[in-house]
Amino acid sequence: MPYLIGGIVALVLGVVGFFTGSAYRSKADRTELGTAKDEARRILSDALKNAETKKKELLIEAKDEVYRLRQEAEKDIKERRSDVQRSEHRLQQKEEALDRKIENYEAKEEKLALKAKEIDEKIEECERIKRSQIEMLEKISGFTKQEAKDYLLKALDGELNHEKAVKILEIEKQTKEESERIAREIVGHAIQRCAADHTSEITVSVVALPNDEMKGRIIGREGRNIRALETATGADLIIDDTPEAITVSCFDPVRREIARLTLEKLILDGRIHPARIEEMINKATAEVEATIKQEGERVMLEAGIHNLHPELVKLLGKLKYRTSYGQSVLNHSLEVCHLSGLIAAEIGANVTLAKRAGLLHDIGKALDHEQEGSHIQLGVEAAKRYKENEDIIHAIHAHHGEVEAKTVIACIVQAADAISASRPGARRENIENYIKRLEKLEEIANSFTGVERSYAIQAGREVRIIVKPELVTDDQMVLIAHDIAQRIENELEYPGQIKVNLIRENRAVDYAK
Repeated sequence: MPYLIGGIVALVLGVVGFFTGSAYRSKADRTELGTAKDEARRILSDALKNAETKKKELLIEAKDEVYRLRQEAEKDIKERRSDVQRSEHRLQQKEEALDRKIENYEAKEEKLALKAKEIDEKIEECERIKRSQIEMLEKISGFTKQEAKDYLLKALDGELNHEKAVKILEIEKQTKEESERIAREIVGHAIQRCAADHTSEITVSVVALPNDEMKGRIIGREGRNIRALETATGADLIIDDTPEAITVSCFDPVRREIARLTLEKLILDGRIHPARIEEMINKATAEVEATIKQEGERVMLEAGIHNLHPELVKLLGKLKYRTSYGQSVLNHSLEVCHLSGLIAAEIGANVTLAKRAGLLHDIGKALDHEQEGSHIQLGVEAAKRYKENEDIIHAIHAHHGEVEAKTVIACIVQAADAISASRPGARRENIENYIKRLEKLEEIANSFTGVERSYAIQAGREVRIIVKPELVTDDQMVLIAHDIAQRIENELEYPGQIKVNLIRENRAVDYAK
């Protein structure tokens, strides 16, 4: 029981405490709510004030922007108005100019119309005068216009025919004279061109260079390389503006070929100095000699000739570099060989002997550069020296008619030689005299004491003479040059002038060991 009462009391106390606490919390909540409402009203009031301030600021900015845009628009409008005014002014000026031009054109048209009217009136007046004159002439002559025309044409017909015939004869005569003059010019130019091409062909070789810098290396310091090359080979090196090319000029084709090979070897080697030049000249000379031998053997086999002496084979090979009247002597000899064989076969003579005589008939031309005498005498001596058949020796001796042909073989060789030499385009007549003049130049120079070697170059316009420095002093060179020039003037006939060029060179050679 006491527990029950205690429980009830506790329950009552609990209920009272609960309600008391609830009343306290409700009061606190009401207090906080009032505070929150006040705070909300304050915030709302501040927000309204700030919004009003922002609104005023935005309105001010908007007014400023509107004012600025208005100013810019007014300025743009003012500029456009000014442009429009200027354009209007220009258009107005153009309209005024056009109006003035139109007025001028109208005035000119009026003047032209007046002039045209005057011209028409004058034409009508001229026609009236012309008709009146024709009528007057018809009355005076008693002919109508057509009858007078026919009468005049008949009267003039005979005179016109005579004048026409005379005129035709004059034109024919003038045309003939003009055609002959033009023909002479054409033939003269053709001869000149052929002669120039031929001279270039037989006296000039062109060596290609890898670049133009090589020209300076070939010339060398103060020209020592080109001087050494020209002195040793007897050829003339022409270095001009032709790009990447040097011209080698010499009347002796063997010398020219040696100079050309030497130059090509030096270009390939790259080392160009006097000592190297001498070495390359020796190699080139050996190559040319080998080529001469091979060419002689080739021609001998091609001709079907056997058992020729080795020296005769070399002489045949030398003919590769020899020309006569512009014709290759080696090809000419081979041609005469074949022709002789054909003729001998047709008439029943000894074919082998005829071909052998035909191949050797000009063998002396391989020696006439080096020895005195005609190519016939030199050929006969060579054939005798190398034990050729008497019939062959006689054919060589008689092929130009120096002695009477006493054998069939000699007659065959004469005929074959004439056929080969006289076919169209085989020879040019002036080259023989040209070669003889060059050889005579060297012969005159070599006849003077102290001369070591001489070379005719520049197509015979210069003779280059190498003197022995131990025999000829510098002062004596002037006298020798004068004496050689005097003798050339007395003994030779030549166009233009010939330069006598003496060279005296001392060399000192030593070796570092």
